[in-house]
Amino acid sequence: MENPRECALDVLIKVDKKEELSHIAVGDVLEKYQFSPKRDRAFFTRLVEGTLERRLTIDYVINQFSKTKVHKCKPLIRAILRMGTYQILYMDQVPDCAACNESVKLAKKRGFARLSGFVNGVLRNIARRQQEILWPSKENNIAEYLSVKYSIPQWMIEFFMETYASEVVEKIAASYLEEKETTLCCLISRGTKADLIEELKAEGVTVKDGNIIKNAVKISDYDFLYKLNAFREGKCMVQDESSMLAAFLTGVKKKQLVLDVCSAPGGKALYAADQMQGTGQVIARDLTEYKTDFIEDNIERTGLTNIRAEVFDARNLDESMVEKADVVIADLPCSGLGIMGKKNDIKYNMTKESLGELVKLQREILSNAVQYVKPGGTLIYSTCTINPAENEENFFWIQENYGLVPMDLTKELPESVMMETAKHGYIQLLPGVHPCDGFFVGKLRRR
Repeated sequence: MENPRECALDVLIKVDKKEELSHIAVGDVLEKYQFSPKRDRAFFTRLVEGTLERRLTIDYVINQFSKTKVHKCKPLIRAILRMGTYQILYMDQVPDCAACNESVKLAKKRGFARLSGFVNGVLRNIARRQQEILWPSKENNIAEYLSVKYSIPQWMIEFFMETYASEVVEKIAASYLEEKETTLCCLISRGTKADLIEELKAEGVTVKDGNIIKNAVKISDYDFLYKLNAFREGKCMVQDESSMLAAFLTGVKKKQLVLDVCSAPGGKALYAADQMQGTGQVIARDLTEYKTDFIEDNIERTGLTNIRAEVFDARNLDESMVEKADVVIADLPCSGLGIMGKKNDIKYNMTKESLGELVKLQREILSNAVQYVKPGGTLIYSTCTINPAENEENFFWIQENYGLVPMDLTKELPESVMMETAKHGYIQLLPGVHPCDGFFVGKLRRR
């Protein structure tokens, strides 16, 4: 990786043009340069993810110091300005002069020498006059203030405020900018949690317990995930505790049949297969071969034998599975508003109109998923969003239209996430309020 800034520039342009999702583009570069010095890979990752994470705030600042507004700049110049501004405002280890000079060099190298003076002028102006930036007033317009401060579209802040108090909305917004540790699920069929922790520590990894689930650990200070023996050998998998909780609440037992209708990358299905310790059968389905390949990779790496991946469109009814499954997991496509801290594309690509379209899609899939639950069986409905229309409203819709009954969660729910609604069969986890991603989990039973 000869020039991490240039690699970052290429990714930012791709994402800006909506040619690729940021986590895929970043992952591809890191895989290509996995043997480059860690400091270069870390700088590249921080520069891309930080610039995207703070993009709305950065644009707000650039527009105060540039006669040409950000949206009117050429894509390459826009990306260079955003990258340079991020380094000036948020990367203390990078001198302002270096941020300016390297940005000018990139503009010249990419054939925009005539605009290098413009880049230099805007960035040096921002560097000199940081203390003069005019930020929105919290008292006059709290939605605009939260939007600019935490780099979230204002419509989204206003949407959150329709459901949650402004203090809660600020906690949610602030959590998206917090540094995230990697959460691993220890697979009990592959060894004990204590052994996993010792093995990770022996490789210099910092390990601590999870906050909610017993077989969760959080790790930091590692180089590359696939360099860890325990991960390569399938003793653990990457999974947030909110997702583990949804799988844990299935209450799956040995020898059962579990159907996961929208499974990729397969975390909940693998968790269920692990809990059954080689017995029963888990069928993990998703829409395309591209998605089921992720599941297959995880199955191969973990060595679990009681799970298989299948390509299947969940919008279609599979007559052969009607009333066959002991447990159906319906973790459906959603707006992803609970995981925006991990996937920056969501907050810039999601629209209010598309929220309604997602509810329709969810109900189309749910109308099939409920039919696969055998009498006395369980349906887990979950999403990684915090939108009531996709969560509570769908949960009640299932009861009203299909007669499934909610199951009291109070006896199985960990104390750290206990809440009033648990007795009614569902919980809504909020980022910044609970120690995990934003997630909805509802549990129902067929009579």
